[in-house]
This record gives sequence, C-alpha cells and structure tokens, in this order.
Amino acid sequence: MTDREFMSEFDIEKVMAYLPHRYPFLLIDRVIDMDAGASLTALKNVSVNEPFFQGHFPGQPIMPGVLVLEAMAQATGLLAFTAMGNGHEDKLYLLVGIDKARFRGAVVPGDQLILKIILRRKIRGIDIYECKALVDDSIVAEAKMMCSAQDRNA
Repeated sequence: MTDREFMSEFDIEKVMAYLPHRYPFLLIDRVIDMDAGASLTALKNVSVNEPFFQGHFPGQPIMPGVLVLEAMAQATGLLAFTAMGNGHEDKLYLLVGIDKARFRGAVVPGDQLILKIILRRKIRGIDIYECKALVDDSIVAEAKMMCSAQDRNA
C-alpha cells in the first residue's frame, strides 16, 4: 500500500491527530477521499444528539448554517495539514475569509453531510478553497474560503 492510498481515506482517530478541535466542536467524522494537497471529501454524520439541536430549533431541528461553514473550514484544515506532513503540529490553520457563501437546503438529524473541498490557489500565504456541502447528492451550502497557517506560538 502506498502512502497516497493509505491517506486517501481515514477515520476519526486520524482526523483528531490532525485537527485541534474536540467534541462538541469537532465536525468531521471521517475522510472518505483525498488527493493530498489538492482535494478532500469528508463526512459528518448528523445526529439528533448534537447539542445545538436543543435550541435550533425545538420541534424542527436544523443544523445552523454557521456550523456547516465551520465543518467546511475544518475540512480545509485537514487538507492543508495532511499536505504539511509532520510539520503541522506547530501550526494553527485559521479561517481568514469567506466569500460567496450560499445556503441551498437544510441539514437535519439523520443526514450525512458530505464536504467536498478543492484547493484552487495559494497566494501570499493564503490558501483559497472551493467548498461544497452536500446531503443526498444535493448541494446544501457552498462557499469560497480563505485560510492561512500560523505558528502556534506567534
């Protein structure tokens, strides 16, 4: 098995090895496909037990759009950190901008949120991504995100 094949899919343990987020704010359950440094597809299983459903909205639970954007941002971090290799431990990967965010559908308990991330450009230390969130092959949200790696101690 090559490194590329090994890294094309990984579980929650590997996700947690790359991202600093933890429950209840870790919004990625698994990476289901990745072309290192170019694209990533991740999955979030949306459960009725998510803490945000208690207040958004009682009787009609809907995942907040801002958390769908956060899940996409976390997926960009996974793509960037896996491309960095062992150098990622000393870095924070920060969201620095969101453009053209659109919400096209609701995410509800029982959905599998599929996050598709494509690195489009790198310019002056900022990575620019095309991000889409899908449920049942339908786009529920999309955005262009800009992120930047920073030293943890800076």
